Amino acid sequence: MEMDKFLLQPNQKPLDNIDVSCGFAGIFKSIGVIGDSLSSGEFESRDQNGTICYHDMYEYSWPAILQRITGTTYNNYSRGGMTTREYFTSWADSNNFWQKNQGYIIALGNNDTFVFGHPLGSVKDINVKQPSQNADTFFGNLGKIISKLKSMQEDCRIFLVSPQLRGEQCDTVIQQISQGLGEVCKLYSYTYLMDMAKYAPAYDHNMRQTFGLGFHPNPMGYHAYALMVGNYLDYIIKSNMADFAQLAFVGTKLKF
Repeated sequence: MEMDKFLLQPNQKPLDNIDVSCGFAGIFKSIGVIGDSLSSGEFESRDQNGTICYHDMYEYSWPAILQRITGTTYNNYSRGGMTTREYFTSWADSNNFWQKNQGYIIALGNNDTFVFGHPLGSVKDINVKQPSQNADTFFGNLGKIISKLKSMQEDCRIFLVSPQLRGEQCDTVIQQISQGLGEVCKLYSYTYLMDMAKYAPAYDHNMRQTFGLGFHPNPMGYHAYALMVGNYLDYIIKSNMADFAQLAFVGTKLKF
């Protein structure tokens, strides 16, 4: 057996290979997930009048699925409708969600931009040294969240997830978000982009016919997304092996 079987293959892209074990995603002891309805496992139902009702069913969420697959503890701090502004200003504090983990996955942006109409802003809204000076925009509040996490656990690994394309007019904004997230990653140590806008299949009408229940995913959709996130994690680790060699020391005083 050759050890190169555990390494990236030539010209491999993040989601070319979907390994049901999610590979090196299992090296984490704990990951905190900061997200909206996609991360909280939200399902849609209809009442007797046909009105759509929304339910966060965390046991069906992709973090819960990844926990079962990899053995990593996934602490889910998400909720349907969440925005960066609400997470930083009230949600995390009121629920004691500023908790130390080896890594964090932040998957926000849909509600900020497309539901509540918060200004998107840009990476220029982030002041790494003085995050309290960040603008009240999606990117400014995202920077506040990352800076808070880094103040708690300096060497934690952070993964920023871009929204998927939808095959709709909003895709232009989604691509702008994705590009901006890539720029944010350059501001902080051990921070990486999961570019679902570029590499994941579009979450369009055709996909929702099979993997959706209304606009949100069905159980198969959440499982498929879990495998995409897990395999993207594996890809990032394989692309940055030296960055993860001392992962076990995160939260300790140990160094090599």
